[in-house]
Amino acid sequence: MGRDQNRHRSADVPRWEITVPSRPGRLPGLAMAGFSDQANEHLDVAFLPHPAVSVIFDFSDYPFVIEDGCGSQQRERVVAGLAPNRARGRGLARSSECLQLRLSPMIARAILGASWELDGMVVALDDLWGREAVRTQERLREAGSWEDRFAIAEAVLARRGDAGRAVDPEVTFSWGQMVASRGRVRVERLVAETGWSRKRLWSRFRAQVGLTPKRVAQLVRFDHAAHRLAAGHSAAWVAADSGYADQSHLHRDVMAFAGMTPAAVAASPFLAIDDVAWPPKRASGR
Repeated sequence: MGRDQNRHRSADVPRWEITVPSRPGRLPGLAMAGFSDQANEHLDVAFLPHPAVSVIFDFSDYPFVIEDGCGSQQRERVVAGLAPNRARGRGLARSSECLQLRLSPMIARAILGASWELDGMVVALDDLWGREAVRTQERLREAGSWEDRFAIAEAVLARRGDAGRAVDPEVTFSWGQMVASRGRVRVERLVAETGWSRKRLWSRFRAQVGLTPKRVAQLVRFDHAAHRLAAGHSAAWVAADSGYADQSHLHRDVMAFAGMTPAAVAASPFLAIDDVAWPPKRASGR
């Protein structure tokens, strides 16, 4: 499949042209998408929590401001940790281009050199990589195509991942079970299958992933529910399908993660382009 065939324009959000890699990458746990927009329009979109760490390189003349609920504001080279607190992107979409990378927490720790410090936060990539963040952005900006950018980004991340600290196999196993079960696996089962004590699993998972096992399970379940809502299913059906006790339970969880109602999540511009930019069969953490 050629690169042009991988370019998409969402019917719900027509402004963005989205480019995804023409072939699967070589780095497990990495998903990439390029966004471009030639319209002179203001952007103000809420980012919904997703079970991945996001890295954004903005090549625009007027870079977007990405902020979280704690008042942190970053631009150009930004990292959003797991379940960022009320994160939003704001700015003028004037001939804008940006590359977004989604990293599974199983590789994010080695690549970024940070884990729990990113819990719910939006930070500058420069604070984690130093001058390499600027040099990488310059190489990406000068690249001749999105495919070149994808190749450069993957090579940089792979090199940093090889030099970083790997996640414990028991943590990787537990993460995989949570994703496969859509957040419905019991911690007691993970304790039994890893052979660790509950305290050790809790501690090591929190240190290496950035969230507790319980919080990750909630995040994965929320992500599944949010996509079902965006697909047009009723809140009652989504609650039952996603393992919530009832519709009120779904409502509380959605409000806690996204700060909006299930109906608002279903209409979110962020989700309108999500499966276009991150095809479910390729995206990490799905």
